[in-house]
Amino acid sequence: MTEIAALLDQKVGRIVATMPGAAGVFAARGIDFCCGGDQTLGDAVAQRSLDADALLGALAAGGPAGEPMLLADTMPSAELIEHIKTRYHVVHLQELQGLIPLAETIEGVHAGHQAVPAGLAAVLTRLRAEMMIHQKREEVVLFPMMLAGGGPMIAAAIATMRAEHDDHGAALTEIDRLTHGRTVPEDGCGSWRALCAALTKLHDDVVTHIHLENNILFPRFERAAAA
Repeated sequence: MTEIAALLDQKVGRIVATMPGAAGVFAARGIDFCCGGDQTLGDAVAQRSLDADALLGALAAGGPAGEPMLLADTMPSAELIEHIKTRYHVVHLQELQGLIPLAETIEGVHAGHQAVPAGLAAVLTRLRAEMMIHQKREEVVLFPMMLAGGGPMIAAAIATMRAEHDDHGAALTEIDRLTHGRTVPEDGCGSWRALCAALTKLHDDVVTHIHLENNILFPRFERAAAA
C-alpha cells in the first residue's frame, strides 16, 4: 500500500496516463484530470473532502484502462498527433454541427418546460467556433513545430493552447449546468434523450482529448524547451 499511498504526491493527469482504471475512478469522484491535471492527488482529495483511503483502494483495485489512456503514454509523438487530429479534431466538429440544431429544437419545442436547457444551442455554437480556431492553430502552427522537434519558442504556443483548453472545460461546465448534468426529465421526449446521450459522448471525448494533450503530449516538449 506504500506505493499506492505515494500517489497522493503525484499529479492526477500523470496518474491517469500511467494507471489502469484511474480515469474512471477520478471521473466518478469529480476529480478533473484534463484541465486540472497538474494538481496533485493529495490536493484534489483535500479540495473535494474525499476519503483518501477509499480513493486509494479504488485505484489499487485497478480496472479497464480505457481508450487510449495508457497506450498514448508510449506512443510516438507523430502517431499521437495524428490520432488526436483524426479521433478528436474531426469528430468534435462533426458532432457539434449535429448537436446545435438538435438543441435548438429541444429549446423551441419544450420552451415552457421547467428543465428546458435554455441557451444550450448558443453555448454549443460558441464552443464549435472556438474549437475551429483552436484546432487550426494546433494543426497549422503547434503540431508542425512539434514534428520539427520543438524548440524554446514552443512553450508560449503550448501555454496558449492550455489556456484555450481551460475555456473548453468552462464550456463543458456550462453545458452541464444548463442540462442538469446531461439528464433527461421523466417526461422528456426521444429527441431530448438523444441530445443528452450525444452530449455525454462529447463531454467524455473532450475530457480525454484535453488529457492526451495537457498531460501526455505537451509535457514532452515543455521539458525539452526548459532544458
